Amino acid sequence: MPASLPPGLPTVPEGPSEPLRFTMPEDEFEAAVGDALDSIPDKLARAMDNVAVFIEDDYVPQPGEDPDTVLLGLYEGVPLTERDSWWDAGSLPDRITIFREPILDICSSREDVIHEVAVTVVHEIAHHFGIDDDRLHELGWG
Repeated sequence: MPASLPPGLPTVPEGPSEPLRFTMPEDEFEAAVGDALDSIPDKLARAMDNVAVFIEDDYVPQPGEDPDTVLLGLYEGVPLTERDSWWDAGSLPDRITIFREPILDICSSREDVIHEVAVTVVHEIAHHFGIDDDRLHELGWG
């Protein structure tokens, strides 16, 4: 596993000891993401504004990024706390992407996958509400 994991991710042992990777069909992974989204309290879900959730296999580092960058999820958009009165005029939806392969790479069971998906979904939704990584780590959602 690359050494450039985001802070707060579980440590994955190096070497040939035992592979952690869990395999899960795409439709089951998609269902886990759907279940995680469904578990968001209604009041919070209603407060989300103009955001779409996607699932992709893996994150492709952008030019200038470390090519070994590993992400479990990514929020792209303008957090609710930073939007002004002009924001709604023709703005594209914010985008939350959950990356299947990196999550499966760090999990050894179905339960692990469901847990990591839930944590990742909450983490990325928190970014939509303007909560940064430092605060998420303090709250245990890093």
